[in-house]
Amino acid sequence: MLPPARPPRLAASGISSLAAFLSIVVLALYSPTAHAATGLLDLTGTGVGLFAVGIFIFAYLLVMGEEKLHMRKSKPVLVAAGIIWGLIGWVYVSNGLPDAAEHAFRETLLEFTELMLFLLVAMTYINAMEERRVFDALRAWMLERGFSYRTLFWMTGILAFVISPIADNLTTALLMCAVVTKVAEGDHRFINLCCVNIVVAANAGGAFSPFGDITTLMVWQAGLIAFYEFFELLLPSVVNFLIPAVVMSVFVKNHTPEPHTEHVELKRGARRIILLFLLTVASAVACHTLLHLPPVLGMMTGLGYLQFFGYYLRRTLARSLARKRDIAVRRGDEQALARLGSVVPFDIFNRIARAEWDTLLFFYGVVMCVGGLGFMGYLSLLSEVLYTQWDATWANIFLGLMSAVIDNIPVMFAVLTMQPEMSHGHWLLITLTAGVGGSLLSIGSAAGVAVMGQARGSYTFMGHLRWAPVIFLGYVASILVHLWLNADSFLRFG
Repeated sequence: MLPPARPPRLAASGISSLAAFLSIVVLALYSPTAHAATGLLDLTGTGVGLFAVGIFIFAYLLVMGEEKLHMRKSKPVLVAAGIIWGLIGWVYVSNGLPDAAEHAFRETLLEFTELMLFLLVAMTYINAMEERRVFDALRAWMLERGFSYRTLFWMTGILAFVISPIADNLTTALLMCAVVTKVAEGDHRFINLCCVNIVVAANAGGAFSPFGDITTLMVWQAGLIAFYEFFELLLPSVVNFLIPAVVMSVFVKNHTPEPHTEHVELKRGARRIILLFLLTVASAVACHTLLHLPPVLGMMTGLGYLQFFGYYLRRTLARSLARKRDIAVRRGDEQALARLGSVVPFDIFNRIARAEWDTLLFFYGVVMCVGGLGFMGYLSLLSEVLYTQWDATWANIFLGLMSAVIDNIPVMFAVLTMQPEMSHGHWLLITLTAGVGGSLLSIGSAAGVAVMGQARGSYTFMGHLRWAPVIFLGYVASILVHLWLNADSFLRFG
């Protein structure tokens, strides 16, 4: 059973109450994975502190309006980060403490750098597999089978759940969405239903793997949950996916579309790149688990694996093309000859360039903004409100719901920066709720926002909102399963 809720009690009246309220808004915004570093000067009740909060809220409102404003989300948070740290530097220099602000900035920047390099390697591998047509081949295989709508609904959902722990929820959701929109072209109702299912499944699948989402990656890198311990969330994640999927499947009409014939040939080295990615993941896990070194060391070493393999592909390209050309000539396969004429060498730096740089820069802005607000003292105040005056279980459930409105990355950043005293079970709980809570709304996760863009006109905010009650039912059920199944973990601290 859920523990009884303790009603929240905000700080005293006046400026302290305002600061507490604003800090709750900031909670739903962001923070680095370092410990909650509060500066020597408490700026929460000052004009500078409140102005900094206002700047951040305004920047985040611009981020939320990205689709309407057609302005990349990294722009406002980059400027906000500069203003916030500029204010901190000015106040600390005025008080004769310039070294304290500089040290805090460098610590926050180091935390971001580790995560950025980790994500950059993962994105590079995903882009390399995409360039080698791994995902196109999977999509073509599904299109050729001529599955019924109901089979397609379940297959795309299950594949989204299975693939997202490895390829991340965003990439997986886009892949499955491409299949659905191709097969059911023009059937907006079915596409919307499938896309809702895909977003829920991708977010649920990403919640039990360090590689499934940025939030789980942050928790793992912070050393709060070991790699194998994430799998304690497997069954709750399955429940989170299955309950809404079962209900929605009832509304899928019994229709079998014509199969689509699409021949996709994997490019040379595709399977070996998949194996190198798995080896890279193993290297990151080994660095963290066996050597007690940051996982980013293993990931950057894995980037070296890919560079060496890319060198091998370039050096042997001419020999490989000559052999395939001879085979095509003997068979009289003109299409194969045409394809061989368009082959270009594999270039890893092109794969790096195609990484989601807007996301990475947005990540930097968010981390630095909330790092600055935490240094001002707002996150300590927030931690007092949520994790001292509230029960940790209810606080984590609330934060999961907040992630549906604001996105799960900021929520997890804030919690990791506050570093509240919680049991192992509670850290697993916030990992679960932040990972799957964003499924409640289409704008609550990167997967949902990306699919809205890809299936524009078919998958909409209101179309997703119609299924929010059954998604919420899965959210509650997954929490209850975790509280029951992993009850012993709530007794373990440290």
